[in-house]
Amino acid sequence: MRVALFGAGGKMGLRCTDNLRRSPYEVRYVEVSATGIEALARRGVQVVSAEAGLAGAEGVVLAVPDRLIRAVAASVVPQVAPGALVMVLDPAAPLAGQLPKRTDVGYFVTHPCHPPVLNDETDPEARRDFFGGVRARQHIVCALMQGTEADYERGVTLARTLFAPVMTAHRVTVEQMAVLEPAMAETVVLTLMVTIKEAMDEAVRAGVPPEAARDFLLGHMNVNIGILFGGLGARFSDGALKAVERGRKRVLRDDWRRVFEPEQILREVKAITEAL
Repeated sequence: MRVALFGAGGKMGLRCTDNLRRSPYEVRYVEVSATGIEALARRGVQVVSAEAGLAGAEGVVLAVPDRLIRAVAASVVPQVAPGALVMVLDPAAPLAGQLPKRTDVGYFVTHPCHPPVLNDETDPEARRDFFGGVRARQHIVCALMQGTEADYERGVTLARTLFAPVMTAHRVTVEQMAVLEPAMAETVVLTLMVTIKEAMDEAVRAGVPPEAARDFLLGHMNVNIGILFGGLGARFSDGALKAVERGRKRVLRDDWRRVFEPEQILREVKAITEAL
C-alpha cells in the first residue's frame, strides 16, 4: 500500500516515520516545518509536497496536532483518491466533526495505549521506552469511523506498523476511544497523577529528603498497582481503606464521574481541537 504520512517530522510523526522506514509500505513523507524537515533529513528521509504525497496514495495518515487537524484535513481529504483510507491518530478531531464529508473514503482512528506498567519486558532499553513504538511492546485501540471491514483490516495492519511492536489491537468505537482519552486517561488519571507528584513535592517541602520521598512514593504506587490491577492476592489494610474514604472527601468532588458524560466529553474534545 502506498502511504502518505502528513506531519512526518513531528513528535508522533517521527515515531511513525522510524517504523514505516522498516516496513514494506511505499511511503511519501510530508512535512512543512523547518524543525521537522531537519529531523527527517538527519534520518536520510526526503520530504515531498502534499500533492506529490497524495498522488496514488491508498493510505493517508494525519500525524498532526489535534488543533491542526481541521485545517489539514480540509486541505488534504478533498484530494484523496476514492477508496483510500484516511487515518487519524486521536479521536478528538473526528468526534468534534472536523473531518470533511467524503462518503467514498474510509476513516480510521487509532491511538496507542503505551507500554503497560505491568509487563514482562526484560530488555533494559524496552523498560525505558515509556512512550512505546521503539522497543517496548504496547497495545493499541482502533476504530472504523467510516468504511468497510476491508478498510478496518487495512487500518489495523497499518496501525500495527506505526506503533510497533504491538500486542493487542482492541476494536472500539470513536466515542469509546474518547471515553478512554481524554476522559479517563487525561481528565481523570493524568490529573490525579499530577496531584500525586504535587503530593510528593509537599512531602519534600515538609522536610522529607527528596530521594526518600520519591522512593517511598514509587514503591507504594507499585504495591497499589499490584493490588488493584495485578491480581496480587492481597488487600489494603482497614486503616488504609479508611484513609481513602476520608481522603476522597478532601481531594475529589462528589460529582467527578460527570467527566464521562457524552456532553462533557464533547466539550473537552472541542476544547482540545480548538486549543481553548
